[in-house]
Amino acid sequence: MIILQAQDLTKRFNGENIFSKVSLAIQEKSRIALVGRNGAGKSTLVKMIIGDQSIDSGNVVTKKNLTIGYLAQDTGLNSEKSIYAEMESVFANLKKQETKLHQLEAQISSPRMDTNSEEFKEISKQYDNIRADFEQHNGYGYDAEIRGVLHGFGFDQADYDRPINELSGGQKTQLALAKLLLEKPELLILDEPTNHLDVETITWLEGYVQNYSGALLIISHDRYFLDRIVNEVYELSNGTLHHYTGNYTDYTQKKEQEVALQWKAYEKQQSQIDKLQTFVDKNIVRASTTKQAQARRKQLEKMDRIEKPIGDSKTARFAFTPTSKSGNNVLNVNNAAVGYANILAEPINLDIKRHQAIAIVGPNGVGKSTLLKSILGIIPFIKGTAQFGTGVDTGYYDQEQATLHPAKTVLSELWDDHPTTPEGDIRSILGSFLFSGDDVAKMVHDLSGGEKARLLLTKLAMQHNNFLILDEPTNHLDIDSREVLEKALNDFDGTILFVSHDRYFINKVATSVVELSKSGTTLYLGNYDYYVDKKAEQIAIKEHEQAKREAAHPEIQPVTPTTDDKKNYETNKQAQKQHRKLAREVSNLENQLDQLTKSKDDVEKEMTKPDVFNDLEKLTHLQDQLNDLNRQINQTEADWEEKSIELEDFE
Repeated sequence: MIILQAQDLTKRFNGENIFSKVSLAIQEKSRIALVGRNGAGKSTLVKMIIGDQSIDSGNVVTKKNLTIGYLAQDTGLNSEKSIYAEMESVFANLKKQETKLHQLEAQISSPRMDTNSEEFKEISKQYDNIRADFEQHNGYGYDAEIRGVLHGFGFDQADYDRPINELSGGQKTQLALAKLLLEKPELLILDEPTNHLDVETITWLEGYVQNYSGALLIISHDRYFLDRIVNEVYELSNGTLHHYTGNYTDYTQKKEQEVALQWKAYEKQQSQIDKLQTFVDKNIVRASTTKQAQARRKQLEKMDRIEKPIGDSKTARFAFTPTSKSGNNVLNVNNAAVGYANILAEPINLDIKRHQAIAIVGPNGVGKSTLLKSILGIIPFIKGTAQFGTGVDTGYYDQEQATLHPAKTVLSELWDDHPTTPEGDIRSILGSFLFSGDDVAKMVHDLSGGEKARLLLTKLAMQHNNFLILDEPTNHLDIDSREVLEKALNDFDGTILFVSHDRYFINKVATSVVELSKSGTTLYLGNYDYYVDKKAEQIAIKEHEQAKREAAHPEIQPVTPTTDDKKNYETNKQAQKQHRKLAREVSNLENQLDQLTKSKDDVEKEMTKPDVFNDLEKLTHLQDQLNDLNRQINQTEADWEEKSIELEDFE
């Protein structure tokens, strides 16, 4: 069922269209990514959809009483309450019901209550109705739900009483998202939800939203996150909206094929046009061939010309080119410790060779950025030192962008570091990083986060180092800029050590991953996917070894009491037979659900087609099919849940 339809939306700014006639359809279980370059208008489109910005033309239609939750980028939760109290406020209605149930229980159990009276029957009926609604909305489980979500974002019981207004901006943003997840709106719209989250928390969030009961519309530069979550992509580019099915990787492949076909068709037509025009030019004045020339000219005039394929906008072009090579040994850190007043991590061991690209991963607060600064001598090691190899020339990208001078212009920021380089060359270099014309006169403090990131990369590229140390280099960059950076680093003839929570970026760039924890460093000789697989393998091995130890020493295993110690052999045999039967039934129901869900997806896709959406008879017929499928799905899900619970009781 379509819960929201945006039709022919147009937005203008200073008389110019940001985008025009864009349309979008959201189903009740949609998993949609909205992608596009910074400045394309993604956030503006979302705000128009939810009614926070005016619509210049077009309209938005929603199902009746649709609940929408929206988390804007870097929006924090402002509250005077404690963390737990603010989360608990989501369930205020359930708490009222809980209080009422206790009151009714007291009345029912009162010795003075006549169980045969009309009053008793009325109170019992009221109690049953309230309890049924209370149970349906997880009244007995909301406390566990709150704790589970808070734990997922890294808040444990010791944090529950902390006042929200004393927390950092990043923590407030996480709590704003946590509260939205607990509210469970029918449509959840998230703008860059993975900002300020470490990899562990992002992985938890992926698992949570994969099972979200409502629809999702996500704006994100986190391509790995989008690959795991979405099955539709809307791309906002050149003032129009393009729809693709599949996850982010599917979208990039389909778009690449689409662009290749557009160029092929364009070039084929251009070749045809050239041939026709050449014939006309040569033969229009010849009496013997003028009629053929006139016919071809008419053919040219009537031809439906294919527009030349164009990109969304300029793309940054840059490279990191070291002026000299380092020795084979680039960096060695042996049994070191990092931190401030307290040690954050130890022992830390790194042995980095030329041409390696090492990614450092780990939870927030474990000291990843501190480690980079300690290697560079900005913050001293608590224990140990860093030894650089022969000929190592180090360049540093600081995620805090502290090396930029707010009071300088873009031009002077670069030119002051390279005063002997002609101004024209400096402007040309800045142009390759998308600073052109009046952009170079902008003050650094007026730049956006993405512009500052590009300026810092420009400065780094101008240094021509052979060892790059990068702290969260993809922060603030849009997807296109990230892809350009990935290519530049993959082409770099030097060594890289970097911290990143962008798993897609790590996969593209890293040759090895170092996990940093309180207990030190662990090296994994592969990219991010290899690291995840190896971690899972290590956990499986530990569990297997534990099982073997328990099997070898059964006398120390805890005894699990049975519900009936008098069960005989025949009873156990019957139980096994029933277990197999239930397992088959659960499997069959799962297959039915898959088929029904596929049928539902097919109907919903058909309903979004323009010719169907504007045909009331077709739309009504499809809606009837959809309603019938939803009824079948609900019944099958209920049967599956019942049988699954029965099956779990056997296990």
